[in-house]
Amino acid sequence: MFGLDRSDDRLPVYDFAVCAPRPGAVETTAGFAIQVDHGLDRMASADLVTIPAWPDLDRSVPSAIVEALRSAVARGAQVLSVCTGAFPLAVAGLLDGRRAATHWQFADRLAERYPEIRVDRDVLYVEDGPILTSAGAAAGIDACLHVVRREHGAATANALARRMVVPAHRSGGQAQFIELPVPAAATGYELSGLIDWMRAHLDRPLTVETLAARALTSPRTFARRFKAATGTTPLRWLLDQRLQRAEELLESTDLPMDAVAARAGFGSADALRHHFTARRGVTPGTHRRTFRSEQN
Repeated sequence: MFGLDRSDDRLPVYDFAVCAPRPGAVETTAGFAIQVDHGLDRMASADLVTIPAWPDLDRSVPSAIVEALRSAVARGAQVLSVCTGAFPLAVAGLLDGRRAATHWQFADRLAERYPEIRVDRDVLYVEDGPILTSAGAAAGIDACLHVVRREHGAATANALARRMVVPAHRSGGQAQFIELPVPAAATGYELSGLIDWMRAHLDRPLTVETLAARALTSPRTFARRFKAATGTTPLRWLLDQRLQRAEELLESTDLPMDAVAARAGFGSADALRHHFTARRGVTPGTHRRTFRSEQN
């Protein structure tokens, strides 16, 4: 995500480094070693510190790592963990009183060991203050794309996702465990086809009843199958898609706010402002000014 030069696609280039308590060859659990050139002092200048999965949950975390993580957060850096990388953060006390995520197989262990953490067992990733914790490897990619989207805008995050051949956006609140991969309804109508249709018609007033009728099933059955296939409810999925569409329009066009709201399916600028501010933490106008100025 951050370690390759993709400037040929006009994507951001990062000052990326791997560090460890002792530089040199670091063995992995995959049968090969990584050559690490930097000690933990390299973290002192990092804006984002990422922690991969911690391979042995019964092994103590070196005090040097604990102190380096605490120092990074204290000076204003963001920290992102993948999978069991949440455990070193817990040891450092950085998750106390916060919501946090980890791989569903280890969520109960995290909650039992550290009861002061509000462990969310189902989501892909959680951002709470300067700490962003994620579930398994794919959820780690989702969390990193979330960081890119927040820092550089939807267009850059989408372009990076295309380059990596991964989904452009999966909401952090989506469930970790999906029962079935986009199943076909009993009537033979493929839910994947309906999802494509929903994306193409976000500007319409799409209700569960309308979508269920198009899928030739009852609203209750449709809602159940949709959540089994996507990990979220139809209305939550629509809201995420509409917010993403609004981001793209705000960043790439000069359309009036009412027009952005209409095209994204919010109906009015007030509704767009309410949902956008609640989920993104800034107003649509602020988002536009931030990312339009970066492009210029």
